[in-house]
Amino acid sequence: MKIVGLMRTLAIAVCALALAGCVSSSGSVRSGTTKAVTTTDSLPPPDSTSDTGAYVGTTEYRIGGQDQIEIVVFQVDDLKGTFRVNSSGQISMPLIGTIEAGGKTVSELETLIAAKLSESYLQDPQVSVFVKEFSSQRLTIEGAVGSPGIYPLQGRTTLLQAMARAGGVSDIANLQGIVVFRTVNKKKMAALFDLQAIRGGNAEDPEVYGDDIIVVDQSGPRTALRRFVEAFSVFNVFRPF
Repeated sequence: MKIVGLMRTLAIAVCALALAGCVSSSGSVRSGTTKAVTTTDSLPPPDSTSDTGAYVGTTEYRIGGQDQIEIVVFQVDDLKGTFRVNSSGQISMPLIGTIEAGGKTVSELETLIAAKLSESYLQDPQVSVFVKEFSSQRLTIEGAVGSPGIYPLQGRTTLLQAMARAGGVSDIANLQGIVVFRTVNKKKMAALFDLQAIRGGNAEDPEVYGDDIIVVDQSGPRTALRRFVEAFSVFNVFRPF
């Protein structure tokens, strides 16, 4: 989703959110003078988590194109190396040649490499794989932050960590106006987060994923994003728009 196209839909989305009313997921709701706050336990991951280069559920990461991985074979230094997965999901190793790494978890790739080495070269090889760069997964961060842009994920990343990657929020940021846009079950979703509450330990710091778009509202004159933010009735809940 392009940022320009996203912003053009905000006015329509405000109306849709206003009609939708208050929607919550699991977890208790704490009422207050502003918006209710729920836990982030059931925040759904995006559709991209079912593809290569993403986490599967909440535990395993599937290697994707352009990821950089390190492979170590115990007591065989000549086979140790760092490899960049190509756009087709392949890497080329000494002795065994080209193998498919894309779409596999770390443990699956370790098993595959060990099996290939066992065929003709080594007896019971012990293979370790480490993902050094998660280049296939990228975040888009816009709005009132120090350095807006597109950032590769470096392992599991929370919203606070993503803000730090973008140079932190600026002096004019609206800390209660952090919006994460995500596609879930082929639907465009958005959730509002209160950065001040997260920093203070009064709200959970949610995990963000590749293909998420994070937009930070700014204080001052009302904008399309401000009207969009004001249409939310709860924090930490993804809702269609």
